[in-house]
Amino acid sequence: MTMLTGLTIAQARDGLDKGDFSAEELAGAHIEAVERVRHLNAFITETPELALDAARASDARRAAGGALGAMDGIPIAIKDLFCTEGVLTTAGSHILDGFVPPYESTVTANLKAGGAVMLGKTNLDEFAMGSSNMTSYYGPVINPWKAADGKHRVPGGSSGGSAAAVAARAALGAIGTDTGGSIRQPGAFTGTVGMKPTYGRCSRWGVVAFASSLDQPGPMTRTVRDAAIMLQAMAGFDAKDSTSAPRDLPDFEGALASGVKGMRIGIPNEYRMDGTPKEVENLWRKGIQWFKDMGAETVDVSLPHTKYALPTYYIVAPAEASSNLARYDGVRYGLRVPGDSLDDQYELTRAEGFGDEVRRRVMIGTYVLSAGYYDAYYLKAQKVRTLIAQDFRNAFEDVDVLLTPTTPSAAFVIGEKMDDPIAMYLNDIFTVPASMAGLPAISVPAGLSRDGLPLGLHLIAPAFDEITLFRAAAALEEAADFTARPGETGE
Repeated sequence: MTMLTGLTIAQARDGLDKGDFSAEELAGAHIEAVERVRHLNAFITETPELALDAARASDARRAAGGALGAMDGIPIAIKDLFCTEGVLTTAGSHILDGFVPPYESTVTANLKAGGAVMLGKTNLDEFAMGSSNMTSYYGPVINPWKAADGKHRVPGGSSGGSAAAVAARAALGAIGTDTGGSIRQPGAFTGTVGMKPTYGRCSRWGVVAFASSLDQPGPMTRTVRDAAIMLQAMAGFDAKDSTSAPRDLPDFEGALASGVKGMRIGIPNEYRMDGTPKEVENLWRKGIQWFKDMGAETVDVSLPHTKYALPTYYIVAPAEASSNLARYDGVRYGLRVPGDSLDDQYELTRAEGFGDEVRRRVMIGTYVLSAGYYDAYYLKAQKVRTLIAQDFRNAFEDVDVLLTPTTPSAAFVIGEKMDDPIAMYLNDIFTVPASMAGLPAISVPAGLSRDGLPLGLHLIAPAFDEITLFRAAAALEEAADFTARPGETGE
């Protein structure tokens, strides 16, 4: 059974097709793995019975010779930001206590239609607001990787539970959401592949909203091929989401073997920042050399407005969050704290239901949208966002993809940076620009820090060009040959 949790999605798919094991056996091995790594706090809600039912249904389809989906029988974890019909959905927040959706998000419905087996709902920063998975009402997630000092590290955020589950071999894959780096940064911190599709590639319908112009679901896996397989099953046009792109899906997995010979790889000058650790810079240089050795050409490019991306993001995202979170009032669903009046109930419910980081961002967002400040902050931030997107369009006239570090450091110790919001926000400095421009991007594990913790390299491609992104990522993965494993797994 241990062997089954060490497979990739592609290997598990092939094994199921050949009859080497059943979907029920595969699900059972992962249910046991989830139980063995409960100390990591990666899951908020486990759904073993639902998983076994779905696995048995997959086995029945195979036995009957029926049509099989792209993810048929594959056990995965679902970030607890996706509404799942009949299963508790919390967004990592006290204010959604007891909320059981009567409907299914489009992305999870697509995966289930493709035969995927849901193991449970994973922990996350509250309402996806965080870079450490420390802001969850359900407690922090522990990174399965440990350094020599033995201290617990964060798995990154906000999709930290999904990343930890995949890294700990408790799920073959997982889904997360990425607003400013919430798939890619946890991927880098846990030695997994984290992929953010183009904004609009995956439906946001049924995803608890943080910042609606930025949020995008994406896959979290152990290989680039697995990410391509999962994205194929997740993505597609959805008329229920007004921002969903009416585009046909290309064959993402089929692009992986094309290689990068003749490809032009852009190296943004503005990502060479003072204070970046030498080990991060050295890995970046190594990545540049890998691409040269594979026959690609590297080209220095400029993204002059990059330095404004992080402050712009922390105006736009909180503004949208303050609007989206206004619906949590203690009247319609979730937590209710009675008061002497309706206004009193609103205030008491929101004060008790929201954590510190959510309250901070709601207050920032309310401030920048308020009369007298809207033009000075929010409107100006939207104009800068347009300039950031234009920088990328200009760069992609000369290059096929961009290569950068994913994060400015390896995973940090749990509890660090909690008293310094600015230091915490700086974790997203390399991932936020692509989010502001709505571009597809991926983090690929590429090396280890001096403390033995994983580091990732980050690729960005033009909008809706995931094919080129996967081509470059597969080549990078092959060159890096990252085979290190975390110490704490479900195997």
